[in-house]
Amino acid sequence: MLKYIGKRLLYMLLSLFLIITATFFLMRAAPGGPFTSEKQLPPEIEKNLNAYYGLDQPWYQQYGDYLVSIAQWDFGPSFKYKGQTVNDLINDGFPVSFMLGMEAILLAVAIGILLGVIAALNHNKWQDYTAMIIAVLGISVPSFIMAAALQYFLAMKLGLFPVARWESWAHTVLPALALASTPMAFIARLTRSSMLEVLSNDYIKTAKAKGLSRPVITVKHAVRNAMLPVVSYLGPLAAGVLTGSFVIEKIFGIPGLGSHFVLSISNRDYTTIMGVTVFYSILLLLCILLVDIAYGLIDPRIKLAGGKKGE
Repeated sequence: MLKYIGKRLLYMLLSLFLIITATFFLMRAAPGGPFTSEKQLPPEIEKNLNAYYGLDQPWYQQYGDYLVSIAQWDFGPSFKYKGQTVNDLINDGFPVSFMLGMEAILLAVAIGILLGVIAALNHNKWQDYTAMIIAVLGISVPSFIMAAALQYFLAMKLGLFPVARWESWAHTVLPALALASTPMAFIARLTRSSMLEVLSNDYIKTAKAKGLSRPVITVKHAVRNAMLPVVSYLGPLAAGVLTGSFVIEKIFGIPGLGSHFVLSISNRDYTTIMGVTVFYSILLLLCILLVDIAYGLIDPRIKLAGGKKGE
């Protein structure tokens, strides 16, 4: 296990280095500059700003300095948020996005697996059709439409939850539901197809022949072995959801990391773009590592060192 984790950490460092390099040079290749706007700055002021932020240095020196600062977990100052660094923006926005994302992931996993299991156990029955209709709606309806519908019916019409803002637990319910709708639908479909495959295996038939009850067969044998596709989907899902969804955060007025990231693009805040991209990449790589480790915990037959099932 330790050898496997060490090997994966080396691959993660290499991947992160390539991501940082690509992000740095893509930002430099983008037309315009961080101080380009509709109102043209006087050349003297723009020159002083470039000198202050080190943008007048040769590209290789800027690149080297950026690698050193990343290694020290310093993403640099924000070009547009005066008096704030990119680290400050991440520290302020990520906890909010993390809380919202964790709630959305828990809802998506719990409801998605439940719908998928019910559909598989009642294949080609009304329960199966109902669960899959819900899944199709979750995939087909965009998150911003789902958010608006939840606000209209549950908040404005029924008054069950606040319409927007971020002040208490009640304010998190609607955005979490809107954010969880699409991944919940994917998890339901993945669980259903995987459960149908597992239920057709010989060891399930043997368990039934031994007289084991249906709940025991479902929970102990079927669900556990059907979770591998769901776990593999959770890696990139967790990284994307935890770093924030700009659409959902914008609709509900949530001060998360997603809003900072998109605003930095429109504001040409290059350091914030690069910093959030690197932060997202680190989180994504860590989530994928956790998913690979979870494979071995769910299915002990998988050899982590080789990724193959033992004979």
